[in-house]
Amino acid sequence: MNFESTLAAAELPKALRAIFEREAGAPTPGIARRSFLKLGAAAASGGFALGAFPLGAAAQGAAAPAAPAGLKPFQQPSAFVQIARDGTVTVTINRLDFGQGVQTALPMILAEELDADWSKVRSTHGSNDPAYVDPVFGMHLTGGSGSIAHSYTQYRELGARSRAMLVAAAAQRWKVDASTLKTRNGMVIGPGGQQLGYGELAEAAMALPVPETVALKDPKDFRLIGHPTTRIDAPAKSSGRQAYGIDTRLPGMLTAVVARPPVFGAKLKSVDDSAAKAIPGVKAVLRVPVDRGGEGVAIVAEGYWPAKQGRDALKAEWDLAAVEKVDSAKQLAQYRALVGQPGARKFDADVSGLDKAPHRIEAEFVFPYLAHAPMEPLNCTVHVQGDKAELWMGSQMPGLDGLAASKVLGLQPQNVQVHVQMAGGGFGRRAIATSDYTVEACQVAKAAQAAGIAVPIRTLWSREDDIQGGYYRPMHLHSARIGFDDQGRVLAWDHVIVGQSILGGTPFEPMMVKDGIDATAVEGMKEPYDVPMRLTVHHPKLNVPVLWWRSVGSTHTAYVMETLVDEIARQTKQDPVAYRMKLIGSEHPRHKAALQLAVDKSGYGKKKLAAGRAWGVAVHESFNTVVAYVVEASVKDGKPVLHEVTAGVHCNFAVNPRTVEAQVQGAAVMGLGMCLPGAAITLKDGLVEQHNFYDYAVPRIPDMPRIAVHIVPSADAPTGMGEPGLPPLAPAFANAIVRLTGKPLREMPFNLKA
Repeated sequence: MNFESTLAAAELPKALRAIFEREAGAPTPGIARRSFLKLGAAAASGGFALGAFPLGAAAQGAAAPAAPAGLKPFQQPSAFVQIARDGTVTVTINRLDFGQGVQTALPMILAEELDADWSKVRSTHGSNDPAYVDPVFGMHLTGGSGSIAHSYTQYRELGARSRAMLVAAAAQRWKVDASTLKTRNGMVIGPGGQQLGYGELAEAAMALPVPETVALKDPKDFRLIGHPTTRIDAPAKSSGRQAYGIDTRLPGMLTAVVARPPVFGAKLKSVDDSAAKAIPGVKAVLRVPVDRGGEGVAIVAEGYWPAKQGRDALKAEWDLAAVEKVDSAKQLAQYRALVGQPGARKFDADVSGLDKAPHRIEAEFVFPYLAHAPMEPLNCTVHVQGDKAELWMGSQMPGLDGLAASKVLGLQPQNVQVHVQMAGGGFGRRAIATSDYTVEACQVAKAAQAAGIAVPIRTLWSREDDIQGGYYRPMHLHSARIGFDDQGRVLAWDHVIVGQSILGGTPFEPMMVKDGIDATAVEGMKEPYDVPMRLTVHHPKLNVPVLWWRSVGSTHTAYVMETLVDEIARQTKQDPVAYRMKLIGSEHPRHKAALQLAVDKSGYGKKKLAAGRAWGVAVHESFNTVVAYVVEASVKDGKPVLHEVTAGVHCNFAVNPRTVEAQVQGAAVMGLGMCLPGAAITLKDGLVEQHNFYDYAVPRIPDMPRIAVHIVPSADAPTGMGEPGLPPLAPAFANAIVRLTGKPLREMPFNLKA
């Protein structure tokens, strides 16, 4: 392998090492730390990447700028900061932006320490280059609400290093001590008031050594972060000019759609493609491997419409005999049978006194499969040229996707470049250990190459493909038996969770499946309530692909915990807020602060509600952020209606309060969507029964409540924000409805007739 330098196997995250060792059957090879910033590209745009060293310069006798040995690629400005001669600063983000706003928040953090002129700051996506790994996880990842939490210090230091290099360049030009210089709004200011713009200094600055240590601003001096800021991508998105992965257009590009088996993993018996080939614009019909060992047929055409017409004309027969055909009704019966069986234990408190408790609750909760259903369906464009390939896609894990592509295409990993594109949603579907849609697109491109088609191929999923294509939030069954006294003190809590593991069989299993329990399935259980719980877990295996879904395990655990806690409060005639405050105790002050803020801002207990309305309350922590909701709801014509939502949010320091507000609003609406009739994926004889938004419910404008978001002030380092707003919405809504109907809601989506 021809590497500029090599990343030792020991430096790779365990997940990636496991992939290499499994596939190669040998110790992990080195992975390139290749430089992808070309000086020519920077010069063409009239800018310079700070700290970048032109490829090939050493061979021409040039001296490379010194880079501290202690700095890793993700700590050096070269891959992140480009300053044009006119002072425009382009910040490369190490994440996928698919609506959560990191294309603005990360540049804000860097620009703060850089002292950049915000009006001249732009942003762009990165790639699968090693510089763009998550600095905490050590792999390319947008997920777990970690973008700001994990890169806050990283981007501050990148900005501070860039600023230090610009100041050093100005000091050299003016022949003064760098300590006498100041910066503000993209300018270096000298002791005599002289000024130099960053664009004038960038070329000289990039030749200077990158400082290993830098001083960061005192938060009291922040001028940008912490203040509500309009997103950089707002003008493009609000005017329809924003390009997404689905909009990729390359010279000569063809589009492919794939006919996939109706049951996951099925193979082809026979295929008649004569009618498909007769469709004008169809260039090829290709048999290709698809996910989970199945087989499919790719129709490659001059655009999506002829490709779809070709697929519609295809006559394919599938062999369904060798694959399990899951049926939702039978699956529920199977889950119920497991409840009484011995299983793995997460908590093992003594529950022997449960039957002697003065008060008891016995409850069963059923949560269906859920599709991610992003507005932009899955897509991936692949261009293979000799021993190199490029991919254009909205990927949450471009490093993993690039490695998967290299395997399929038979190329060296360093010869596959993933160009991360803006994505129209994802909610976890674009972060998948199997890289299913990436692998499929590469299989199509490989088959096209073999058929003599050497052009870029965009493999595009339809909405129906997306909803029926698998990798759902798993179906779960919860069974709870709780004993408590007259004061609401929990004496014993016996709980069972049944549901597929989303990590079993993936590279993440060694790290996150312990003693037979998938950590994501039980997150959110018990905390922040110190109750004596025995928690048993079963992970049956079924032929339904499953995956994390926005807020992962908290999508079901928060609902169970918060509705049951509320039920104890009702049965013991206690105010649900006061009861929670008592049960939370003193060890979780952030929960109390978020809940109290939501209560105060909503007018809970003080404001007189309109006739037919009731209050609902819930609080939950996920990804180190606490969100509390106080809601107003009613029942109209037998249907639950959500009117008002007041959020109290404790995410520590809010980098961009406007983004926090938007994230909570979006997460709350998605949480509301879980409650709506029709928000379920069901299977019959192995076939997914839902197809599109006409039979898979998502919230629409009439469903939208008024949402007010309030943030607990804090100067502590930021925590996650993309997902935490979702879990407490459904239980708060349910807790309001039960106060009107007297009947607990144990099933999702809500069923008031059950």
